[in-house]
Amino acid sequence: MDLNKLQASLVDSSATKIPPVEQWDPAFCGDIDIHIKRNGDWFYNGSPIGRAALVRLFASIIKFENDKYYLVTPVEKVGICVDDVPFVITQWQRVSGVIKVKTQTDDWVLLGQNHPVELRHDAISDSFIPYVKVRRNLWGRVHQNVFYQWAQEAEITQFNGTESAVMHSGDYTFSIGSV
Repeated sequence: MDLNKLQASLVDSSATKIPPVEQWDPAFCGDIDIHIKRNGDWFYNGSPIGRAALVRLFASIIKFENDKYYLVTPVEKVGICVDDVPFVITQWQRVSGVIKVKTQTDDWVLLGQNHPVELRHDAISDSFIPYVKVRRNLWGRVHQNVFYQWAQEAEITQFNGTESAVMHSGDYTFSIGSV
């Protein structure tokens, strides 16, 4: 699989920002040496992918199925390596009482029922870290800087039977950790 061929296929086939990869089921063409590191950096053949537009394009066609990540076009599906999850939540803001978060690939989502937050155990830090559902079954890990900012704003209260640091996004309430 050639990276330039994959990029050309994507440019030709994607008319919208986020293509409907869930509707595509092409034949598996093998793995490609694309690696998304834990910090959200993308690599090809061991070298950083420096073009942000190319990373955004590839991020728009990620598909997760059977516990594996793929880049998918209407005609090809190639496996990639992802250390944790493909997205990292790097920024946030509150707009009219709703929390809006941004990934390292410039995706913005509003936290709520469609984009929930869940706590996952992190073996590296042996702690629970919040993750945000970005789209489909793709998640983003909340960056440490965002987590610390949330911790300053969180309210300590009972949540699901545990004293927790809680945030509100509109009428959606979520925990960023137990106290």
